[in-house]
Amino acid sequence: MKTKIYFLIAISILSTNLLFSQTNTINEIYADASNLLKENKIEKAYELYKKLYSKVDSQDTLKNYITWYYIGTASELESQSRMNENFEKSLTYGLESLKLIQDNKSNFNESFAEREPWMIKNIIVSYFGLNNFDKAKEYKSILYKRYNENNLPKGIDNYFNFDFFRLGDKNIWGYEWFAELPENRFSSSFTKVIYYVYSTNPDGSDKEQLYRFHVLMFHQDPKDAKFDYILERQIETDKGMVSGSYYQYTYKEDIDYKKLRNDIIEIVTKEIEPDTRRTISKQ
Repeated sequence: MKTKIYFLIAISILSTNLLFSQTNTINEIYADASNLLKENKIEKAYELYKKLYSKVDSQDTLKNYITWYYIGTASELESQSRMNENFEKSLTYGLESLKLIQDNKSNFNESFAEREPWMIKNIIVSYFGLNNFDKAKEYKSILYKRYNENNLPKGIDNYFNFDFFRLGDKNIWGYEWFAELPENRFSSSFTKVIYYVYSTNPDGSDKEQLYRFHVLMFHQDPKDAKFDYILERQIETDKGMVSGSYYQYTYKEDIDYKKLRNDIIEIVTKEIEPDTRRTISKQ
């Protein structure tokens, strides 16, 4: 009987030592990841947080910290890849981050959950960058559903960034508004999409907005219309706003985004001027 007791005590001590050793290892890896993050070695830190995420039990008090930094590093790598137009990598990181956010929303506060639509937006940009417009449309529909349910956080509740690319020394950003085309085409001015064109700093960041392209509702009876939108360029100057329409670039209500992007590239590359020109002076 004593032999059995001694054996059980020995097993208990061994199990405790193994548990302590495992916990100690986890703490060491976590400390290493934190140090890498301080040194701005984000990709290496991400790899360690990812490793820890799969190892640490959900009941462990360290789990939420690991989750937070895992998502943070994955999101940062997504952003860096997207801004460098490495859309395959940004898509991978984006999908990974989205799943992490969705899986852990209940463990954090409301502001954490608000990351979800922003990451969906980033995924849309990546799909556009890969010319996969069908998948982009699929994720757009998620944002539209949440918009119709009045379930989007401030900053993405009226419009969202859906496209980004560099063209020479210019950054070009595409934004889309959730509001739908009015039935009364004479009721007001209405823009569905804007592409902003920026000059760039030496590091590739935006410097100054040069002009913007509006996908603008065309004022005509829908029954007689062959198209619903016309492309317009607008430039802000010290004296006012100079605008002009391109009558050769028109779009249906269901916008062909591949054509639209190619049209923007053609106009910017060839420096094509609008067919009309009008100035609205500042008051």
